Amino acid sequence: MTVFKYVGRTKMGATQKGTIDAVSKAAAITKLREKGINPREIEESKSIWHKEVSLSRGKVKTQDFVIYCRQFATLIRAGVSLVEATNILAKQATSKPLRRALEKVEEDIRSGIPFSDSAKSHPKVFPELFVNMMKSGEATGNIDEILERLANSYEKSFRLIKKVQSTLTYPAMLLILIVVVVFFMLVFIVPMFVESFESMDAELPMLTVATVALGQWLRQFWWLPIFISIIGIVVFQYLYRTNKKFNYMVHYMMLKLPIFGPLLQKSAIARLTRNLSSLFSSAVPILRALTISEEILGNPVIGKVVLDARTSLEKGSTLTEPLEQSWIFPPMVTSMTRIGESTGSLDYMLEKIADFYEDEVERNVDTLKSLIEPLMIVILAGAVGLIVAAIFMPMLSLYENI
Repeated sequence: MTVFKYVGRTKMGATQKGTIDAVSKAAAITKLREKGINPREIEESKSIWHKEVSLSRGKVKTQDFVIYCRQFATLIRAGVSLVEATNILAKQATSKPLRRALEKVEEDIRSGIPFSDSAKSHPKVFPELFVNMMKSGEATGNIDEILERLANSYEKSFRLIKKVQSTLTYPAMLLILIVVVVFFMLVFIVPMFVESFESMDAELPMLTVATVALGQWLRQFWWLPIFISIIGIVVFQYLYRTNKKFNYMVHYMMLKLPIFGPLLQKSAIARLTRNLSSLFSSAVPILRALTISEEILGNPVIGKVVLDARTSLEKGSTLTEPLEQSWIFPPMVTSMTRIGESTGSLDYMLEKIADFYEDEVERNVDTLKSLIEPLMIVILAGAVGLIVAAIFMPMLSLYENI
């Protein structure tokens, strides 16, 4: 949404100045005339204070957006007009960014601007996948079906992402717990036995010497590991966001991880095929669908293969060839894609691929969760056991000598 400055006259002949939000200059003029103002001068505001910041405070949560799509589809199917449905949903939206965007969209629709064009001016709220599928729905007249398909697609993608995130978060939290427990024992428990060790004339085991030295070092320089960790996280995030090569390398290494790599790979394939299936079935042109899917996937490694597939299609080749040449896509994906291309049922085949890999990810997640917990407990017990052994070995040795 753009802010325009205007100078105009009211119906009473009084001069009025101000600003107005609109998608275009023509839309701004229409809005002013509806308010009874005849604009004489109108131009886009360049002031930073007139930039739209209200919608950039946060994106709409996926679960809120899924609910919105389902409610929107229900209203359209019930015969409610597009503008009235938008008005109703704006009033009952719990998400502030979504409510503000819908209020703006309603104004634009009333001024004659198509829903998809207005939604496109709110990229923080309406994803590109949604905008393009809505544009197709407006052209074909099956908006309710498009919205149902969008809701299903977002819901499945959201559930899949949450599954993978929970699987990756769980071991990370347990690892942090292990570090905290070990740090506490080295800094607070081990020093309690140092005086006893020093009073012993016997030679201390290497494990005890190393444990005591590490504990003393941490008591003196406890801030150094924390400082290095914070610097490392900040540098990593900066490079991840600004350096494309570094970003690509991180995703490549994640996909190559021994246990979690295949899980991330299957999750990404499921999301990609689900998005492509939704776009193809909504009559979005295949080249445009590939571009959109690459942008919203968020994985440059797989995104590069998708762009190669787009280039292959532009040159008159097939979609399957670049997929076959990549190690990312298993033979089942390429085979089903080739069958879909040859039979004209690519959207159906991609949907089946997405269903298969979503089920596969869920099974893998459940298996990993059942394996990770005992594994992390063993690691915690091993770390604590080493420290305890380092403390009691000299005491046992002294007791045997006595």
